[in-house]
Amino acid sequence: MEERMYTIELEGMDFHAFHGCYDLEQRTGSHFEVGLRLTVALGSVAERDSVECAVNYLTVYELVREQMQRRQRTIERVAQNIIDALHERFPQIAVAECRVTKIAPPLGGKVARVSVTLAG
Repeated sequence: MEERMYTIELEGMDFHAFHGCYDLEQRTGSHFEVGLRLTVALGSVAERDSVECAVNYLTVYELVREQMQRRQRTIERVAQNIIDALHERFPQIAVAECRVTKIAPPLGGKVARVSVTLAG
């Protein structure tokens, strides 16, 4: 029998962080939003009704918060750091899709947001 998978989504995680290719962004910071879609092997989580076997949402949020505190030049690197940290902590994650959005990026005109989505 094939392993049953399930999906966990965390949406709208909001951070002030210091990512960006411009020195001003590195000094003053910007507003970011992070969203995750995790495809996870169910294992015995549902059968045992066990939080200990599950991907803990609080721990996921804390891992994202830690990675958002690491200054990076690109949001692509930020997304990769988040995915790497999630796979390291939770080996039952088959695929982690991470969307990092910079709100009101300094592009010389009115732009509401710019996002990258990375899966791995």
